[in-house]
Amino acid sequence: MRTRRSQSSDNPVPVKHRPVLLHEATELLDIQRGETVVDATLGGAGHSREILAKLGPSGRLIAFDADKEAIERAEKLFERDARSDNPRISLIHANFRELKERLSGIGITTVDKVLFDLGWSGFQLEAGRGFSFHSDEPLDMRYDAGPPVGGLTAATIINEWEESSIADVMYGWGEERYSKRIAKAIVAARAKTPIKTSGELAELIKASVPPAYRFGRLHPATKTFQALRIAVNDELGALKQGLDAAWQLMEMHGRIAVISFHSIEDRIVKQQFRQWEDEGSGTRVTKKPLTPSEAEVNENPRSRSAKLRVIQKVST
Repeated sequence: MRTRRSQSSDNPVPVKHRPVLLHEATELLDIQRGETVVDATLGGAGHSREILAKLGPSGRLIAFDADKEAIERAEKLFERDARSDNPRISLIHANFRELKERLSGIGITTVDKVLFDLGWSGFQLEAGRGFSFHSDEPLDMRYDAGPPVGGLTAATIINEWEESSIADVMYGWGEERYSKRIAKAIVAARAKTPIKTSGELAELIKASVPPAYRFGRLHPATKTFQALRIAVNDELGALKQGLDAAWQLMEMHGRIAVISFHSIEDRIVKQQFRQWEDEGSGTRVTKKPLTPSEAEVNENPRSRSAKLRVIQKVST
């Protein structure tokens, strides 16, 4: 696989992974040498590499990911820094909702900076778990490829949940305006045969919406797939827990940066940051979210919807 190199590190990163708002996020975190920093969403490790370079030899980076494959890739990428008796980076296979417990388990009780990048890498689109509506893969959509938690996969929702519940998920977490129409088509189709793959579901959605929506700027399955992914992985619940845990662990003058990619996530982050500011424990570094430059969007169209918010802790 071809790789490209960062100016700040000799570690290669696959071309297909392009970290969004890389310099903006790491600059606004104001990372200092020797600090303890958490990358709550390792992904393709683009942000982690930049953070590690800024931390210097005495700093410590702890990177989380619910996807075991992301951890395995990073173990090779950071082999030298992760294997020493005094590692500069620790890789933890866990959802960031477990941040506090997992950090405690390795003896870390306070941190200086935390980054949450709520997007997902090109690796996940190619993981064969049904994330992409352009492929025909099993309807899974779990970040972790292990045994289903409580048996919940996208296939479970699509084939077993009631029509009204499916519609609620699509509307509430995907903001899909044709949620009822799509849910009705799903229930009718599964009555004949179970819907097993992402390709089947995408075609069903495409056929159930009006022509103008079917051939619009976005693929008509985009919002439904987003909603299913959020539901399967309880992303919104995890986000709230992860933010709360990071704030509890945060040293005075420490910072949290969050890169979100759709309005529901951004709303949660905005409301939480505002609450901390109103309580007097934090001050927002970004009063309004930062968005990618035109140049970044042209280079990486997936960055188009990204929003970066940063807050600093000023009181316990």
